[in-house]
Amino acid sequence: MLAGAAFPIARFQYKRQSERELRYDLWMMRDAIDKYKDAADKGAFQTKVDSQNYPPDLQTLVDGVDVQGKKLKFLRHIPVDPMTGKAEWGLRSMQDDPDSDEFGGQSVFDVYSKSDGTALDGTKYNTW
Repeated sequence: MLAGAAFPIARFQYKRQSERELRYDLWMMRDAIDKYKDAADKGAFQTKVDSQNYPPDLQTLVDGVDVQGKKLKFLRHIPVDPMTGKAEWGLRSMQDDPDSDEFGGQSVFDVYSKSDGTALDGTKYNTW
């Protein structure tokens, strides 16, 4: 009887930990996007005219940009989405509709999970 009760508790704990990782990964990537934009707004490097100083993709945050002969990096690596098990994330540009799941491709303004799963609080992961 105890073994039967332990499995749901373990599953709950695993899901809670995965959700914690997802929140952290989203925060980390959004923070990197904001730091990139802040540096571009301050004139540290040039960006495309229609990008509104946001990065063209997540890989640019990892690869970095040249600033006065040095590489300025904003993200160590693109994390794996704990809900999908892939390092693939939904992207939004400033031109995209806030509820859109299609990336316009101009620049990365926001990032979200591609998981259709439901969180412990009843929200969808792809809305976080």
